[in-house]
Amino acid sequence: MVDNNDALFREVNEELRREQFQKLWNRYGTYIVAVAVAIIAVIAGAKMWEHERLSQNNQAGAAYEQALALAKSGKVEEAAKAFSEVADTSSNGYATLARLSEAGALLKSDKRAEALAIFDKLIADGGTDPLLKDFARVQAASLRLGEADFTEMENRLKPLTGDTNAWRFIAREMLGTAALKAGKLDEARTTLAPLLADPNLPRTASERINRLMAEIASAELSTKAPEAATAPATPPAPAAETAPATPPAEAKTETEKPASAP
Repeated sequence: MVDNNDALFREVNEELRREQFQKLWNRYGTYIVAVAVAIIAVIAGAKMWEHERLSQNNQAGAAYEQALALAKSGKVEEAAKAFSEVADTSSNGYATLARLSEAGALLKSDKRAEALAIFDKLIADGGTDPLLKDFARVQAASLRLGEADFTEMENRLKPLTGDTNAWRFIAREMLGTAALKAGKLDEARTTLAPLLADPNLPRTASERINRLMAEIASAELSTKAPEAATAPATPPAPAAETAPATPPAEAKTETEKPASAP
């Protein structure tokens, strides 16, 4: 009897659920279908976008490899154009890499101004990857070293001199070099000397910085030498006054006569 009652209760519950579902479907069925269609459309769109993105990446990668092959074969001008086309048609990481490679090809063609313009554009672009932007800063600063004044070099290199920056050694070395060229010897020494105490400083960089420190010392000596040469000479001590010589006794002009005898 209990089993029959349980079966009856289950049947009644199922019937009630069917009726409730039917009511809900009659009221909201259209919306449910629309939502389901929208979800399917979103999923399908995401899959298509992912497929398109992968396809574009593959195409950009192939074009970039072809440009690299031109650069390696010595056809730098053709390579520069090819890299420019990749950068213009790509909207991903390949665009930045292609721009940097284009600048490198231009440098090989001795087109420094055009290469510098590319580096500066990447630096100013907020969408550039931070690590690649710092690389562009280093390259741009190296092109301006020796031509720009110290203020410009300081503005270019200061963002790279932090203790955690991957380019800090080369940035501080260039900044110290710029200070030396500008005659700011104290600033050059202050910038370069701490690098020699850094255990992470590469050996080749250490050799270059030691040479720069020697140049600083030589410049300091050459600066002090003219100062010493132009300093007023110490006047000689006045000579001691000498007593006038005692005039010689006046010679007798007459000979003494012998006394006469009495």
